[in-house]
Amino acid sequence: MPTRDELQRARGVVIPDLLGPDPRLLFVGINPSLWSAAVGAHFARPGNRFWPALRAAGLIDRPVDLSAGMSAGDEAYLTGRGIAISNLVPRATARADELSRDELRAGAVRLAELVRRSGVRVVAVLGVTAYRQGFGVPKAIVGRQPEPIAGAELWVVPNPSGLNAHETVDSLATAYAEVGRAAGLLPVDGRG
Repeated sequence: MPTRDELQRARGVVIPDLLGPDPRLLFVGINPSLWSAAVGAHFARPGNRFWPALRAAGLIDRPVDLSAGMSAGDEAYLTGRGIAISNLVPRATARADELSRDELRAGAVRLAELVRRSGVRVVAVLGVTAYRQGFGVPKAIVGRQPEPIAGAELWVVPNPSGLNAHETVDSLATAYAEVGRAAGLLPVDGRG
């Protein structure tokens, strides 16, 4: 567990993208939390619903706990399943509202380049507000977007943050399973 000083030193730290040789589904967070930056792993803060929702969706078949960092085994497991992770803004902050609109817009440009280079098939941005600001689509809604990004299907799904209180692990799992099916990671008929 990071100390208060370690969390403060994590402000502005960048976590590298999780990107294997054959990414099929790229989850894009808004930006890393201080906890995630302190331990060097995406969605690492205890209580974050991302990993439980991925498991409930069937995208992973075992618990993943990155609260102390990501092991080489966790990285190989996730990338071997075709799962990739990035952020619109790579720098860590205590809260997403510390990000500027310009940073979010620059993040959308950076994301398009990452998608182009990686050849990922489906991109799922976690959070409609960040998507609206970063991509300049003020009336966007959750779901598949009409315009692809660098040739990949583009989706907006709910953010797993506890601040997004009206979502549950089950509702997140439903949305994440939908993008998993679009990426070919889950059967289209919903049966595994």
